[in-house]
Amino acid sequence: MRFLFLLLLPLVALAQDDDYCFSQDTSRPQTRQFSSKTAYQIVKGSDIERQYLVPNCEPKKMWIFHRHGTRLPKKSMINKASRLAELRDLIVKNYKVLKTKPDKDPLCQTDLIALQMWKWNSSITGDMEEYLTAQGYDDLRGTAKLYQRYYPNVLPKEYNDTYYQFRHTDTQRTTESFKAFAEGLFGTVNSAHPVDIPKQDLLLRPYDYCQSYKDLNYKGEGSEFEKYHQSTVWKNNLVDISTRLGFQYTLEEEDIKLMYDICRYEQAWQVDRNSVWCGAFLPEQVTVFEYAEDLKYYYGSGYGFEEIERLNCRLVQDLLTHLSNPVSPHVVAHFGHSTGLLTLITALGIKKDGVKLRADNYLDLASRRWKSSLIDPFASNFVAVKYDCPQELDREKVVFFLNQDAVQLDWCNVGLCKWSDVLAKYKTISDADCGEYFCRSGATSSLASGVSMLATSLVALLVYLMH
Repeated sequence: MRFLFLLLLPLVALAQDDDYCFSQDTSRPQTRQFSSKTAYQIVKGSDIERQYLVPNCEPKKMWIFHRHGTRLPKKSMINKASRLAELRDLIVKNYKVLKTKPDKDPLCQTDLIALQMWKWNSSITGDMEEYLTAQGYDDLRGTAKLYQRYYPNVLPKEYNDTYYQFRHTDTQRTTESFKAFAEGLFGTVNSAHPVDIPKQDLLLRPYDYCQSYKDLNYKGEGSEFEKYHQSTVWKNNLVDISTRLGFQYTLEEEDIKLMYDICRYEQAWQVDRNSVWCGAFLPEQVTVFEYAEDLKYYYGSGYGFEEIERLNCRLVQDLLTHLSNPVSPHVVAHFGHSTGLLTLITALGIKKDGVKLRADNYLDLASRRWKSSLIDPFASNFVAVKYDCPQELDREKVVFFLNQDAVQLDWCNVGLCKWSDVLAKYKTISDADCGEYFCRSGATSSLASGVSMLATSLVALLVYLMH
């Protein structure tokens, strides 16, 4: 049946009018706007071949923070597969039975037929929630191979547990991401292993132990995210999507979000194929969704609150310490999550706009720097490469890469930074007591609170004994 459908697609395409067709669109700009669910292969940098070369300099050390690769959804979404089937049938009924196809911007016949044939992959069950996918494994293996190709002397193919240091969080998706990265460097059979995961992972998951961070209102009542969801732009978008799908009423936001999410996930799972659900949305409608995601991450993991700029203190210190130390490990690679990557970027002052993102300036910020789709796709990675330049007065240099693209900082020379300037720029963080620094806005971390309670109890006991 699928083979017959593929044979008929060209005939269907000839028969249809000029309606927008996702399946026929060769550029598909909206696939670059899926926020943290964007496929890495679609948005990764393409200029590293020129950017990694630093004349008269030799790369010596490397520090990496790598988000896990493409994953499955949470259990709550997997369990909604039956609702997706219901929505599929309702849309097809609208077009074929109720004849409520809109006059403007309807689904093209190719996309409608593809949607009609869609089925949930029944092998994906709730007990596999957030597991790394095959594409996610390939993402990590691929980035390892790419960086090794450009830095063969820094990333030797023989594993040495003194030279290399790996660490990941306590999840299946980061564990498998580490394994994929190691396979990319050392081959299928290798002895690479990570350091032990501490009970409280303050390095890779500091946000789990900071109450003031947890208390931030980034999505609730009064937040810019919530205001945007009450805006005319957002509400009109929901109406337009519902109309496009043949509904004569506005669908529940939850249903539209479900279709949007499965579009993003399926497109990331199989980059070389189309998710039929992406055909439900026009490119400009996805742009409206992207800004909502950007607001969420801007205030939840970015520059929206001052506290977040201090949150990833330990990870910045880890970067500065390892790259300053002339001895091993020469390569440090951490495997974590979206929040870790975004708060690291924020702590370093990367991708910061001159104007705050708000619900009411969506139209003014089309060219904003803070675009989570480009900053934090699946398998996003931040890499710092330390160079030795013996002919220079300041012989130590560094290039920061974000998703294989050199980071342009206004205090560096076209992506090449003096190491002395890096140390000066981040001196406040390097000198900080991170236990106090990243949660100093009132509430302390749960770890610090525990220590404080213990100290208070000991003082009370001593006072009691003295009496």
